[in-house]
Amino acid sequence: MIRSIFQNLARRWSELSLAVQFLVAGGFGLLVVMLLVGAWVTTQIRDGVTRNSAATTALYVDSVIAPLLPDLRKSEELSDSVKQALDETLGQGALGKRLVSFRLWRRDGTVLYSKDSSLIGRRFDLNDHLRSAFQGNVAAQFDTFDENEEKERASGEPLLEIYNPVREPWSGDVVAVTEFYEIATDFKATLASALLSSWLIVAGTTLTAFLLLSGIVLRGSRTIDDQRGALRRQVSELQGLVAQNSALRQRVQRASRRATALNERYLRRIGADLHDGPAQLVALAALRMDSPVFTGDDHWEGNRATEVAMIRKTLEDAMQEIRGICNGLVLPQIETAAATEILRLAVKEHERRTGTSVALTLPGQLPEPGASEKISIYRFVQEGLNNAYRHGRGKDQAVAAGMKGGRLFVEVSDGGPGFDPATRVEGLGLAGLRERVESIGGQFETLTGPQGTRLVISLSVEEQA
Repeated sequence: MIRSIFQNLARRWSELSLAVQFLVAGGFGLLVVMLLVGAWVTTQIRDGVTRNSAATTALYVDSVIAPLLPDLRKSEELSDSVKQALDETLGQGALGKRLVSFRLWRRDGTVLYSKDSSLIGRRFDLNDHLRSAFQGNVAAQFDTFDENEEKERASGEPLLEIYNPVREPWSGDVVAVTEFYEIATDFKATLASALLSSWLIVAGTTLTAFLLLSGIVLRGSRTIDDQRGALRRQVSELQGLVAQNSALRQRVQRASRRATALNERYLRRIGADLHDGPAQLVALAALRMDSPVFTGDDHWEGNRATEVAMIRKTLEDAMQEIRGICNGLVLPQIETAAATEILRLAVKEHERRTGTSVALTLPGQLPEPGASEKISIYRFVQEGLNNAYRHGRGKDQAVAAGMKGGRLFVEVSDGGPGFDPATRVEGLGLAGLRERVESIGGQFETLTGPQGTRLVISLSVEEQA
């Protein structure tokens, strides 16, 4: 259960952006650092202010009390006159108002004098501050009381407890320690102001560092996100290109297989055209050459000239059909011609052969396509107009070309009765054209209906320099 909870938290954490992770982790870390540094700084400030204030007060008190004390190295107790002098000094004047209590300690822990007379002569265990003071150090603590200081705690005033060593004038040795509680209202306000200032400085410094680091991390995170997004887009585009290349490769393979079959069909059609046309005529001429007119006697002399004329006519018809077949197979010189010239040439050739008219619509200028595109355009117009003449009866034949979406389009249309694409299989010429156009990255579209038929191809062309 606990493991799944941690795994869930880790998963959610990994889903956060780098900037959010830094804001959370960095903010928490800087907060901990701020608290530790702030606590250490305020402790140092508290100790320093307490020591300085205690040293100043101790010096003042020592200057007032020291002249009243006897030689404490020799005296085990204070005389009544000394006690009376201390009572008078500590009970009136500015010093008396500042000190809530006062004790004079002997090294063995005996109270030689106290404003509370019940403590005089009593012996207590030395605490750490007394030991430090007997070693010659001024010790102090603020608003801290032990079990023997109920009177001071009950005063309700902020008190600064000071332990000041009393030194022998000629030797400098510590012979006693004075312990007194000073009313520290001003000290408390000063200390609070110093602590507040230190916390504000630490917090402001931490916040500034956090904001600067956050700005750097946010900018870096934004840059990483932008680069990650760009990388994802590039990967997506690359995947699309790979898929497109795969599809194109498959199309090329299919087109190659279909082109092989179409070429075979073309060869069969050419063979059939030669067999049914010129071959039959030549065979007829050969049969006539074997007629009795040429092999018999002079009885057929009068019909020989007529037979020769018929053979000549038959051979001329065969030659004409052969030229027609050749004209359909051999392209004119279109490699160096512009796209508009190719379209005009195909239209004029169709008009010459069929005796029909074709409406040609061309823009002022077309880009210069490559050789493969030029051949495809010529063959498309040639086959399209042939179909318009055969199936559309040559009605409203038209050819148009232009640019659309950065691609060159050519359209051949007629006003014939149209056909049903679902029931009619594409002819050999159109099927070959479709394969030719698609093999060079073009698109072939057939639109037909009662109002006529439109054949449209679009090619991606780059202008040749």
